[in-house]
Amino acid sequence: MRIGLPLQYAGDVRAAADQVRDLESAGLDVVWVAEAYGLDAVSLLGYLAATTETVGLGSAILNVYSRTPALIAQVAAGLDTVSGGRFELGLGASGPQVIEGWHGMPYAKPLTRTRETIELVRRMLAREEIEHDGKVFTLPLPADQGTGLGKPLKMLAHPVRPRVPIHVAALGEKNVAMTAEVADGWLPIFYLPERASEVWGESLETGRAKRSGDLGDLDVIAGGVLAIAEGEQRKQILDGLRHFYALYIGGMGAKGKNFYNDLATRYGYGDVAETIQDLYLDKKKDEAAALIPDELLELTNLVGSEGFIQERVAAFRESGVTTLNVTPLGDSPALIEQVKAWAT
Repeated sequence: MRIGLPLQYAGDVRAAADQVRDLESAGLDVVWVAEAYGLDAVSLLGYLAATTETVGLGSAILNVYSRTPALIAQVAAGLDTVSGGRFELGLGASGPQVIEGWHGMPYAKPLTRTRETIELVRRMLAREEIEHDGKVFTLPLPADQGTGLGKPLKMLAHPVRPRVPIHVAALGEKNVAMTAEVADGWLPIFYLPERASEVWGESLETGRAKRSGDLGDLDVIAGGVLAIAEGEQRKQILDGLRHFYALYIGGMGAKGKNFYNDLATRYGYGDVAETIQDLYLDKKKDEAAALIPDELLELTNLVGSEGFIQERVAAFRESGVTTLNVTPLGDSPALIEQVKAWAT
């Protein structure tokens, strides 16, 4: 397994870049930069490209609404160029709260939009002359929708690579199936290895059955917090994650439109997930956080004794994870070296 690091979209980004350089020396394979509605991911990825040498640089994620497929292709080509061929493009539909609330765009046809974006980005990076008549995008723009002066174009620049890996953040059944069919990799969140097959197995099988042989195997990118800790220290670390889980399960979406709440339900925590959402939306965030199941925290992270962490690494691998994403707490370089040895 590769070892990855998710980089958050808040805090001191220069300090984060320093951390990435240290972890690169320790054997980190790829770092993922989030965006959401904080700092843009592209700026930090460009900075990392200039301050690192070997680590892969991934966006996790750029949403498919706020940038056109052409701009996403230009970003991918630009970051791959300045990094010397180290960029990995993570895409996703995000959710209606961000897309409609922050970007002011209708959250329409997310699966179709993602599929067409992937197709167009690949064609653009390959420097094809683009003509596309899709359900979401039409290129060039028809005369009755503009000036009529648009014409088929191909990318002016010659990208370092005519193709970069494209990974998709997906949780729902249809989205996961589409990802397994057309993407290079899959970026789930709150991945619970022991229940992954039950929750996503059918969708992955459906998508892989339609998958082109040119794509190779699907890179499954998942993991959690990494810390060697026992007893009260372990409890404190896991308890420290409760508000993060409550934010997603309770607050990232409205009633009936929260993908993370749906996932918790599919994992078997339906009753408590509903209560968590009710409390969170009622601004009782501490009460919501207190109800996050201990089992969910323990099995979606790698926090415990060395033996326990080795068992979790094995569980992630056996469930199909090929890039283990970890957030190390403590001596980060030593932890990366250790988990990389366990994952080999």
